[in-house]
Amino acid sequence: MAKVNWNLDTAHSEVGFSVKHMMISKAKGTFDNFDAKIVADAEDLTDAEIELNIDVESINTRNKDRDDHLRSADFFDAENYPKITFVATDIKKSGNNYEVTGDLTLKGTTKPVTLDVVFEGQSKDPMSGSIVAGFSGSTSINRKEFGLTWNASLETGGVLVGEEVKINFELELQKAE
Repeated sequence: MAKVNWNLDTAHSEVGFSVKHMMISKAKGTFDNFDAKIVADAEDLTDAEIELNIDVESINTRNKDRDDHLRSADFFDAENYPKITFVATDIKKSGNNYEVTGDLTLKGTTKPVTLDVVFEGQSKDPMSGSIVAGFSGSTSINRKEFGLTWNASLETGGVLVGEEVKINFELELQKAE
């Protein structure tokens, strides 16, 4: 199959994260607005062109005060750094799984990260007739390496926010006509 353009179906896609909270639980959230530019053969991503753009303002942890704090200069500094981007630079295949390495830019810092990606398959949408493909994946980053260093000490020892952030995503793509 030849490389083709794919459109992101945001109604069936999600970009989320989790981080240790108070050293005893996890705070979870999503980014509600994001888009992707993908040119690929869905059954073999090894030469795909992949770019993901996330709107920092769209962060949603289901807590307005926390979301406002995360948008502030203490964390993402959304006013000065409104987008998080990922651009793939190398893709290796193993069965239905991929290691997608690329440049993640967050708060003005760019570092290589590797995503573990699973090709979930493709099908024909009975409503639209479009060919759709599904992918899921994850990675972990150290938030301090990207300048997200704010924290608070806990009275009982430890810190309010963990350093490791787990990122996960589900993407449904529609083959462009």
